[in-house]
Amino acid sequence: MRPLSQRGQRRRRGFLRLHLLLLTTIALASLSLPARAADNPDPLEGLNRKSFAVNEAVDEWLLEPVARGWDYIAHEKVQECVANFFYNIRFPVVMINNLLQGKPVHAAQDLGRFAINTVSGLGGFFDPASKVGLVRHDEDFGQTLGVWGIGPGAYLMIPGIGPLSVRDGVGYLVDWPLAIYPIFLGFEYTFPARVIDTVNWRAQNLEIIANSKEASYDYYVFVRNAYLQRREALINDTEDTAEDLYYSDEEEQNAPEDE
Repeated sequence: MRPLSQRGQRRRRGFLRLHLLLLTTIALASLSLPARAADNPDPLEGLNRKSFAVNEAVDEWLLEPVARGWDYIAHEKVQECVANFFYNIRFPVVMINNLLQGKPVHAAQDLGRFAINTVSGLGGFFDPASKVGLVRHDEDFGQTLGVWGIGPGAYLMIPGIGPLSVRDGVGYLVDWPLAIYPIFLGFEYTFPARVIDTVNWRAQNLEIIANSKEASYDYYVFVRNAYLQRREALINDTEDTAEDLYYSDEEEQNAPEDE
C-alpha cells in the first residue's frame, strides 16, 4: 500500500504544479494589462505574437510532420474513432457544465450518450448514440462563465497550449478536475493521451489549416478572430458558426486587411 500512496502523492503534486503554472500565467497576464479600449481584445499582442511564433515553429517542425505520418497510416474512420474516444471521456466536463448552464435536458442526453457509447460503442470509439438521436454537445467552464455574463478578458496565446482568453483559462483550471481521470492517472498517462489527441486532431484538420494559412493576410489575426468568434458562437449555441477553430468565410479572410 505504501508505494501506491507515494504514487498518489506524486500525481497530486504534479496536478497542483500544472494548475499553479497555468494560473500564474493567467494572473500575471491579467495584472500586467494596461488600460485599454473596450474594442481591443488583444492588449498583449506583442507578447502573444512571440508565443504564436513559437507554437507555429513547433507545429511546422514537429506536430504537422507527425500528423501527416498519422494521416498516411490511419484511415479517416480510425481518426474518427480516436476523436470519439477522447470526446467520450470528457463526459463529466460536458454534463456538469450543461447543468451549470441550466440545461438539464442536454445533461441527461450527455449521460445517455456516455452510457450507450461506452457499452455499445466499445468504450467510446464508436458513436451509436448519435444514431438514436442523442446529439453531441461541446461545453466547458469557460462557456459557463460566458453564459453567466462574465466577459472574455484579454486574449492570450500560451506557448504549448495555444489560444485562450483569461475567462477560458480560468475555465480550463476548473474543467481539469471535473474530468476526474487526471486526478487518478499520473502525468505519465495523461500527457501521452493529450499528445495522441492533439496529433489526431491535427491530422483531421491538415487541409483546413493549410487553406487557412494560404488565404490569410495575417495568420495570427486570423487565428485570434476565429478563436474569439468560435467561443462566442459556442456560448450563444450558434453551432453553425462554431464547427472548428479554423472556421472561415470570406469576411474572416478579409478581416486582417481591415485592421
